[in-house]
Amino acid sequence: MNRTYELMFIVRPDMAEEDLDKLISTLETVVSTSGGGVKSVERMGKRRLAYMVRRFHDGLYVLLTVEGSGGLIHELERRLRVTEPVIKFISVRIDEEQKRLAKIKAIRDARKKVVPASPAPAAEGGEAAPATV
Repeated sequence: MNRTYELMFIVRPDMAEEDLDKLISTLETVVSTSGGGVKSVERMGKRRLAYMVRRFHDGLYVLLTVEGSGGLIHELERRLRVTEPVIKFISVRIDEEQKRLAKIKAIRDARKKVVPASPAPAAEGGEAAPATV
């Protein structure tokens, strides 16, 4: 069963651009040979880490959005774990969240289509009705 995952990983800030390209293409190859698909690759660039990791204060962030099975994600995590330039990674399943957001959007759209009720007429005598607390 194919699900959607976000896989974010951080590599050393001194990693060469061509080495990063090679790492990303290797991960894309693993995904395609396992029967999955890469939806998007977002290079977020060099960012400051919240705390020091392996003596680094900065890192190059990369976000992969992947469709595939749980076994595929385990294989990607295994490869990231043994790849020396990768200092941190995390994978998150996002398909349930996307379904939930789509449902909320549909409910909001349905509420917009309902015509709001007309305002109640003012009280007789020209004075407004007293407000209740």
